[in-house]
Amino acid sequence: MNATVRRTAVALAVTALSVSLAACGSAKEADGGSDSGEKKKDGPLNIGLLLPEDQTARYENFDRPLIEKKIKELCGDCKVTYVNAKQDASVQQQQMDSMITKKVDVIILDAVDSKSIAGSVKKADGANIPVVAYDRLAEGPISAYTSFDNEEVGKVQGNALLEELGDKAEDGQIVMMNGSPTDPNAGSYKKGAKSVLDGKVKIGKSYDTTEWKPSEANKNMNGALAAIGKDKIVGVYSANDGMAGGIITALKSAGYDKLPPVTGQDAEVAAVQRIIAGEQHMSVYKPYKPEADAAAEMAIALGRGEDVKAETTVDSPTTKDVPATLISPISLTVDNINETVIKDGLYKVSDLCTAKYKSACDKAGIK
Repeated sequence: MNATVRRTAVALAVTALSVSLAACGSAKEADGGSDSGEKKKDGPLNIGLLLPEDQTARYENFDRPLIEKKIKELCGDCKVTYVNAKQDASVQQQQMDSMITKKVDVIILDAVDSKSIAGSVKKADGANIPVVAYDRLAEGPISAYTSFDNEEVGKVQGNALLEELGDKAEDGQIVMMNGSPTDPNAGSYKKGAKSVLDGKVKIGKSYDTTEWKPSEANKNMNGALAAIGKDKIVGVYSANDGMAGGIITALKSAGYDKLPPVTGQDAEVAAVQRIIAGEQHMSVYKPYKPEADAAAEMAIALGRGEDVKAETTVDSPTTKDVPATLISPISLTVDNINETVIKDGLYKVSDLCTAKYKSACDKAGIK
């Protein structure tokens, strides 16, 4: 993108934010970016798709196929070059370098480490390859961003936990099991949750969990049980469903007559089944399709050198006024499974109500 086009895009983004919240073009990086390049051709595009890990079920089961499907719908002859970093930031940097060497037209990036990937994003910008930050706000001169309102995710979790605790919030303590420090979303979830929980319930222990590992959450929960005492823990804030599984295993081993409420996020099959069974109180359902659709639309527009249609703008530590589409999260409990994940086609009843959970499904009216 040449200097004139870059300045025009930024001006339009600022104007659109104040008038109609329709952002456009490429964000202007705080420390400067590439000032050269031309619009892409109208023919087939090669779109790089980099996802961060495969421990969380969503990436391979939902994000990847939904993005690929939408790209094919919008551009039948476009190619998707896909890689997964398996939670290794250095591997993802190499994958970015490979995409640049292959001269892909645009990259959709879900960063393992939002800070360490900044250099690779800058390399892509220097090679006139726009980068769409997907789900996590990567640093560097990214051109567009789509995710969920991540502070709102934390607020949804915190409110659900407080509502379930009721009067118990005044009598006991909770444990906070936060996400990975390398994931910028984890800090937003924590900030949102604490804005709700602070002053309403005592936080006995708080942990940041490396790489979102359920095994580490299990270890931390056992440590919290030993430090605080089983009888004093009335609830657990878990930032996602994978960690909730490790936490619930520890709670079961502690011998509770009735498990304290545990939050989650991602609406994974195992988590929804735990919700049905009464083992996990809630999860945050994030409709992946609108997020994936937005990423595909942004990528194709940028690959063609066109303006990006977005609802608002966001700032990263390095880049200001990034065109962004943010999706609203939904609190998922046993009471709205029919109206959310089943109605939206995320799961079939048969996926959730296996033989082990049939009785609980019948009791909950899931059909």
